[in-house]
This record gives sequence, structure tokens and C-alpha cells, in this order.
Amino acid sequence: MSEQKILLVDDEEELRRSTAQALELSGFNVETFSNADHVLELIGYSFPGVVVSDIRMPGTDGMTLMNRIREIDAEVPVILVTGHGDVQLAVKAMREGAYDFIEKPFTPQMLAGVIKRALERRSLVLENRLLKAVAGKRDDIESRLPGRTQVMVDLRYRIRAIGASDADTLIVGETGAGKEVVARALHDISARASRPFIAINCAALPANLIESELFGHEAGAFPGAVRPRYGKFEHGRGGTILLDEIGSMPFDLQAKFLRVLQERVISRLGSNEIVPLDVRFIATSKVDLEAEVAAGRFRADLFYRLNVATLHVPALTQRRADIPLLFLQLVREAAARYGRDDLPVSPDLISDIAQRDWPGNVRELRNAADRLVLGLDSGERPNGEVSGLADRVAEFERGVIATALVAHGGSLKPVYESLQISRKTLYEKMQKYGLDKKMLVSE
Repeated sequence: MSEQKILLVDDEEELRRSTAQALELSGFNVETFSNADHVLELIGYSFPGVVVSDIRMPGTDGMTLMNRIREIDAEVPVILVTGHGDVQLAVKAMREGAYDFIEKPFTPQMLAGVIKRALERRSLVLENRLLKAVAGKRDDIESRLPGRTQVMVDLRYRIRAIGASDADTLIVGETGAGKEVVARALHDISARASRPFIAINCAALPANLIESELFGHEAGAFPGAVRPRYGKFEHGRGGTILLDEIGSMPFDLQAKFLRVLQERVISRLGSNEIVPLDVRFIATSKVDLEAEVAAGRFRADLFYRLNVATLHVPALTQRRADIPLLFLQLVREAAARYGRDDLPVSPDLISDIAQRDWPGNVRELRNAADRLVLGLDSGERPNGEVSGLADRVAEFERGVIATALVAHGGSLKPVYESLQISRKTLYEKMQKYGLDKKMLVSE
């Protein structure tokens, strides 16, 4: 397992330095940050450490940072440092998934004790994941990219094969299908997992700054460049660089990027010095790059260089049978994220979800799950009709049975065993509630 690490985030320089020094004297490996900008680049499913963050910072605050970390891996311990007036905010953060909070002023021994317990918990999580993978059980890739359809089984197989190879990879898929999830999975199962994961949105980079952002610059390279600066390529050394929507990269920059791919070197703007670059490149595209080549908008040589290892992420329309189970998983995740109790999903809603088109793919489906958990889109009784206790109990029971049927793929034996009822009772209740497994489980 990689060396345990503490990521310490605080905008107050003196406090940051003194805290880091005290932790290092206690034997911890500490990396400090004045803001949250680059912290997420080091977080992944194999991250072996803990994040300690001030709750109030300019830009991305501690709460926002915690929620973004939980989107990557909900089991990374996040410890929030609060001022006296922020205790209520910290309690709210605990409900939303923070590991712990510590109030200023604190002693180094107090913080070290919390960190030690958090590291022990993280070690157990990673060891448990490793044991499951060795035993051939459901692993992290299957958790992040669930689905029983053959296209998803094939995708997970190819991720495991390509991930171990360290090859540059092109990921193709519709908007919201999960291309960045696939990219992070490739990074997390590679030998580079403990190094940075740098995501660059090619469509969002300003045209006049794109070269400086990627390659860096020396002082005086252009008006306003008063200090030398590492670019994102150099910042990602040893790790993985994701070029999101590479089809949006300006045509003249594509030639320079091709040289980087081929020679693994860069030069900062305003410098002739060659900097070696040890990185793995992953690119994503929602458009057909071959068609872009034919239209003259994308370089053919760059396309063929990227096209050595290609992964196609299927749209939900290509794996409709996965939608009910996927939606139920997203509902469970949303309930945990928002600190809500698990709620049964009615069979009518599951049936509707399974038949609906989802042009935004998994991203749109996740938004629907979030709305359901937050009570913004219940999918329940129209016109504000309120039912009595008996109706509500029956509705709950019907939802539990329907959810179990979906979870077990329509197989009745594991359903009545998991619900601890007899086969006869299950049949009677399915008849009572009008539940037909063929309506709930896509073939």
C-alpha cells in the first residue's frame, strides 16, 4: 500500500506551517495547500490518506471541497477545522459525511489523535477493497460502473486490461455517459494511482491562455507574466492527465500536443529548456473524431496516435436493462450524501424510469435520483392526495417488494429469502399489489 499522507488545506500561512510542522514531528507525511485548487488531483479510490481542511476559505471552502471529495470516493476521511462560530456548520458537515471536526484553537496532540484514527479507518477500507478484488468479488470498478448488460461487462474487462498497461487512451461516449468516471478508474488501477490526476477541460480553456495553462511560462514570456509558472502538464508529472473533450482543442495547438505525446517533453513559453514529462494521457470525446478528421477540424496524425487504445462508454439507450438497478443505486448514494434515510422506490416509478429516454445519460439519471431523495420530484400520488395509514403501509410494502425484485433480477427465491417470508406469501403479496416481475425487470 502507498505511504499514508495528510493533505492539509488552510489559507492562513502561519497556521498552515505550524500545523504541518507539528504533524511532521509526530511522524506524519504532510503536504500543504493554501487553497483547494489542486487537492482533488490527488484524490482517488486508492488515495491512502486523510484530508484536513479549514472550513472557511476564499474560493472553494471546506464544505464544498468535502462534497467534491465524496463524489470521487465517499470513504476518504475529511477532517474540518472550524472557528468557534462555525460549530453548527461543522455539525451539518458531519451529517453530510465529514469524518470529524476540530475547533480552533486546538493542540497538535488533539489533531494528531483524530488523524491517527482516520488513517486507521482509511487503511481498513483499502485493505477490504483489496481483499474483495483478490477474492474475485464485486470490486471498485463494478461499484463505479455498475451494470449486468454485456456492454458494461465488456467495458469493465477492457478497463482492467488497459488500466494495467499504462497506455494512452481515448474514451468515446455521449454527454453524461460516464467518460470521466472511466478515466478515473483507469488511473486508480494503474501504477500511477498515488500520483496526481489532472483533469483539463479543453472546451473551457481561454484561447489566449491555453498554451500557458498547459505548458507553463517563464517570467516575461508575455505581458503580465511576472513570475514563472508550471503548466498543467508539468504539474501532473508521474500521474495521469485527462484531456476532456479533446475535439475542442484548437487546431494549431494539436500539432504541439502531438509532439508532447510522441516525445514526452515540453518547453515552457519563453524558454528553450526541455522538460521531460512522465505522464499518461487520457482523452475523451463526445463527437466522432474520425468525422472531425474528415471535416478537417482534427489532425489525422493526432487521432491515429490517440486511437491505439479506445474505450466506448455506452449510452443508457444501449443498456436499458441496467436502468432500474442503476437508479436504485443512485438513490441510495443520494440518500447517504444528503444524510437521509433510505426510501423505497415505488414500482410505478421504477417502471417509468426504465422506459423513459435519458438524453443526459447517467448524469441526468443521477439528477433525477437526487430530486427524488430531496423531495423535489416524488413521483407519488398526484393532486396532493393524502392516504391513510393502511394505504401508506401497503404502499411501503409494495415498494420494498418491487425494489427487491429489481435488485435480484426477477429471481424469486433470493427475494423471499432476503425478505424472510415464504414463497407462498411472496406470491400472494405480488398478486395483491399487482406486481409482475416482467414489468419491473428488463430482459
